[in-house]
Amino acid sequence: MSSLRPTIDFLLHDWLHAESLTRRPRFADHSRETFGAVLDTCERIAREKYAPFNRLVDTEEPRFDGEKVILPRATHEAHEAYVASGMLSAAQDYEEGGMQLPYTIEAAAGTFFATASVSIGGGLLTKGNANLLMVHGTELQKEVFARNEFGGRFSGTMALSEPQAGSSLSDIATRATPDGADFESDPLGPRYRIKGNKMWISAGEHELSENIVHLVLAKIPGPDGKLIPGTRGISLFIVPKNLVGTDGQLTGERNDVALAGLNHKLGWRGTTNTLLNFGEGKYPVRGGAGAIGYLVGRPHEGLRCMFHMMNEARIGIGLAATALGLAGYYASLEYAKNRPQGRPVGPAGKDPSQPQIRIIEHADIKRMLLAQKSYCEGALALLLQCARLVDEQHTGTPEAAEEARLLLEVLTPVAKSWPSEFCLEANSLAIQVHGGYGYTRDFPVEQYWRDNRLSMIHEGTHGIQAADLLGRKVVMEGGKGLQLLAARINATIEQAIQRPELAEHANALGQALQKVGAATKSAWATGNPSDALANAVPYMQAFGHLVVAWTWLDVLLVLPAGSASPADEGRVRAARYFFHYELPRIPAWLRVVEMRDPTCATMPEDAF
Repeated sequence: MSSLRPTIDFLLHDWLHAESLTRRPRFADHSRETFGAVLDTCERIAREKYAPFNRLVDTEEPRFDGEKVILPRATHEAHEAYVASGMLSAAQDYEEGGMQLPYTIEAAAGTFFATASVSIGGGLLTKGNANLLMVHGTELQKEVFARNEFGGRFSGTMALSEPQAGSSLSDIATRATPDGADFESDPLGPRYRIKGNKMWISAGEHELSENIVHLVLAKIPGPDGKLIPGTRGISLFIVPKNLVGTDGQLTGERNDVALAGLNHKLGWRGTTNTLLNFGEGKYPVRGGAGAIGYLVGRPHEGLRCMFHMMNEARIGIGLAATALGLAGYYASLEYAKNRPQGRPVGPAGKDPSQPQIRIIEHADIKRMLLAQKSYCEGALALLLQCARLVDEQHTGTPEAAEEARLLLEVLTPVAKSWPSEFCLEANSLAIQVHGGYGYTRDFPVEQYWRDNRLSMIHEGTHGIQAADLLGRKVVMEGGKGLQLLAARINATIEQAIQRPELAEHANALGQALQKVGAATKSAWATGNPSDALANAVPYMQAFGHLVVAWTWLDVLLVLPAGSASPADEGRVRAARYFFHYELPRIPAWLRVVEMRDPTCATMPEDAF
C-alpha cells in the first residue's frame, strides 16, 4: 500500500483539483488538510486492522453454529474501527452526523480498505442501503433505519436475486401481501408479509451489528391473486432481521428471516454470503405467516428505487476491482525487485559465469509490470473521475450537473466492467511474475486473483453491463451522453496535440474515437437489438479501452514536459505502454461489431 497514497494524492489534487470543491457551500468547511486527515485515518486503519488479517479471513471462512454466523475476531475489530472512523456517514449532512465530505474523497479513502482486505469490507452495502432510504424512505424510515445504519448500530443488504432468477429480476417470485386490514396504518410504512427465497445476499447474516436491514424486492399480487409479470410488479420492502419500534430500539422479537445456507466462494471468503428464507415459519412473528416488511416508496416502483443503490454499488465494485489489481501489482513489483534469476542476454548470449540478475531487469517482467500499472492506475483515475462527476451532479451548476448526469450514464457500465476484466488480468500477470511461487498460498497474489474473479459477476454481470452500454446508454436521449463524452475526449486531444511529446498519442486516440463512433452506428444499422447486442462485450472492451486511453492522456496533460520525477516518468511510461500495446486492440474488437457478426448468436445448441 506504500505506493497507493502518492498516486491518490496526485490524482486528487494535481489532476482532478479536488480542493476546488471546497469553494462550494456544501464543502466550504473542508480544505486539502481535512481531506488529507481523512485519508490518513483510513490508510492507518487499513494498515493496522485490515491488511494483517487478509489471509486469516480467507482461511477462516464464516461458519454457522446453528444459531449464528461466526466470524474471526479480527473482522469484528476491523468493523468497529471502520464505524468509529465515521466513514459510514462521511458524505451525509452535518445534521445527520456526517462530515459533508465529497464523494470523490470518500471513494479515494475506500480504496485503502479494499487494497488491504476487500473481503473484510468497508460498508459499501450499508451505505448504499441507507442512502437509498434517505432518498425514497419516509421520515420515520430514515430515522429508524437509515440513521442507525449510518451510525453503525445496524448494517444493510440488498436482496434481489433468487435461486431461480439471478439477474432476471422480472422472474422473481417472492410475494408481499398486505398484513391485515390495517396494513396501511403502521407508522413505519405500509406493512406486508413477505414470503420467498433470496440468494447471493452478501452480509446477509452475522453478529457485527445489532440488526440487519434487508432491502427486499418482492411482488404484490394483483386482485386475482397472481403476480404481475415482468418488472412492473416489483416493489421494495424494508425487512429487518430483528423487529424495531418507532424509537429505533429492538423489540426483542425476531423477524421471520432465516439463514438457509452459506455460499462457499472462490474468493471474498471473509464476507458472509447467504441464502435467506423469508417467511418460512422458522421464526413465527406476531401470529401471522410471513416476514414483516415495510413498503419503501410506492407499490410497483421497487426497481426504480433499487437502481439508486445499484448504481452506487457498481462504482464501488469498480473501485474494489481496481484496488485488488493494485494490491497484486505492488506485491509483484516488490517480488520482482528482490528475486534473482537468470542472466542478461548480451551479443554473445548469456554468460553463466556472471551473477544472476533480479527478474525486474528482464524485459518480459517489465512488460507484465507495465501492463499492470497501466491497467490499475488508469482504472483508478477513471473511477475517481466518476466519483468527481457524482459530486458535480450533486453540487455543480444546473448545466454542469446535467452534463455530469449524462456522462455518468455512459461511464457507469464501463467503470464497473472495465476494471473487473483488466484489473483481473493484472492479478493474473502478478501471479505470472511470481512464477510457480505465485500459484501457491505462500504469496498473496493468488488470493487477489480469486477475490477479483467475482468482480465480473458482482452487481450485474459483464454481459449485462455490455448490453446496458450498447443497448441503452450510448443511444439514450438521442445519443446525447455519447456525444458529450466524444466532445470531452476531443477537447483532450486538441490540448495534447499541441505538445510534441503527446501528439502521437493524441492522433491515435482520435482514430480510436472515430472507430468507436462508426462501430456504434454500424451495430444499430438494422435497428434490430438482437443484431446490435450479439457482440456487445467486444464493443464494451473497445469502448473501455478508448475511455482509459483518454483518461491516461488527460492525466499526462498535467505533467510538466520533461519532468525528471520518477513518479512522472512512471506515468509517462505506463501511458505509452497503453497506447502502444493496448489501444491497437480496438479495431479487432470492433470488427465483429461493425459486421454485426452472427457467429455466436446463430450457433446451434446441438453443435456445441
